[in-house]
Amino acid sequence: MRYISTRGQAPALNFEDVLLAGLASDGGLYVPENLPRFTVEEIASWAGLPYHELAFRVMRPFVAGCIADADFKRILEETYGVFAHKAVAPLTQLGANEWVLELFQGPTLAFKDFALQLLGRLLDHVLTRRNERVVIMGATSGDTGSAAIEGCKACDNVDIFIMHPHNRVSEVQRRQMTTILGDNIHNIAIEGNFDDCQEMVKASFADQGFLKGTRLVAVNSINWARIMAQIVYYFHAALQLGAPHRSVAFSVPTGNFGDIFAGYLARNMGLPVNQLIVATNRNDILHRFMSGNRYDKDTLHPSLSPSMDIMVSSNFERLLFDLHGRNGAAVSALMDEFKATGKLSVEDERWTEARRLFDSLAVDDEGTCATIAEVHGETGYLLDPHTAIGVKAARECRRSLALPMVILGTAHPVKFPEAVEKAGIGAAPQLPAHLADLFQRAERCTVLPNDLKAVQAFVGQHGNRGKPL
Repeated sequence: MRYISTRGQAPALNFEDVLLAGLASDGGLYVPENLPRFTVEEIASWAGLPYHELAFRVMRPFVAGCIADADFKRILEETYGVFAHKAVAPLTQLGANEWVLELFQGPTLAFKDFALQLLGRLLDHVLTRRNERVVIMGATSGDTGSAAIEGCKACDNVDIFIMHPHNRVSEVQRRQMTTILGDNIHNIAIEGNFDDCQEMVKASFADQGFLKGTRLVAVNSINWARIMAQIVYYFHAALQLGAPHRSVAFSVPTGNFGDIFAGYLARNMGLPVNQLIVATNRNDILHRFMSGNRYDKDTLHPSLSPSMDIMVSSNFERLLFDLHGRNGAAVSALMDEFKATGKLSVEDERWTEARRLFDSLAVDDEGTCATIAEVHGETGYLLDPHTAIGVKAARECRRSLALPMVILGTAHPVKFPEAVEKAGIGAAPQLPAHLADLFQRAERCTVLPNDLKAVQAFVGQHGNRGKPL
């Protein structure tokens, strides 16, 4: 399997090199040169498989030639063996043909664990074999950071630097990052918003001189391995609900477009997906594109669903690449225009093509809390604010009541007590046993200004302080 850049000017790489590269050298994002496609018979034969075995079948084409089957099977079994539920991603029914796919059964109680528990093990496998040390530099709007640290903290060959927007993540999210105190773990609170953090990561990948020879690796969803891992749970959910002999629809809370892009890929790989709903909060750049062909930057607003407080959705470029016939030059021109003007639109026929599959809805904090209260009143089931937005979007946008509608449950409600309390339900649920003492643990975090040179100086100073090779 070879991977190419969405901007067409970077060399094609194999999986191992893409894993370590993150962002392409031309500023684009890596995608498979040719997407594997499975037959109806193949997909049907996977019904009932344990999650790690299904993951092997779905992801094997992406790593073939770089990781031996026996090693990949072991890595996957270890990855999903740490999840709390034996089903790994169980389905809970809310109503008629309406289901929540619980993606918060991992160690940090968020869907990011599916990809980042795997990413950490893949990095450990590849770097050990190559006798190489790297620096991870990531940006988080709340959940990626803790999942990345949890997934990579035991990697001997990695130093981890995670930036989050200062005072703009929930307390549980912050503490899940700042209370892991390994010598190779560094949390940075940036006096800015998530987009500022994300832009600094991209700028650092473009010019890595400040590292003095060490390689940067991405844990954000610009890293192809993140997207690859998320494709699996679309197959997992659909198979339980009658696929491939029945179509399924998905509503996906998303800010950076990575999670829903994985669903788009699952469809292109042969899974019968009838509809994908972009569910977002008041930071609605994706909704504005899907509903009106306007991908325009706007003011970023803090919300009760902070993991979606994003104004520039990195993975959207991967969809633009497909919408433009995989023409890297066209995508590069579009992204240059967006960088210069903060605005982007596509030709009507390309936007119409996207709308054949995608619908969207933006939900404000009031609507989020109302949905949490409504579902709790109907079923006793407690939603986190991001999943609540997914439920609201599903109920307003679904095209067919005859098809199963799956809402991706992206986080455990315990991570967002403010939203639960504002919904009028009462106190938030208790932390699970492995996090019961979270509020008593010591924290370590460095607050830095919203300044690229200050961040790069910190990384350069503190990198390679972990366990030496």
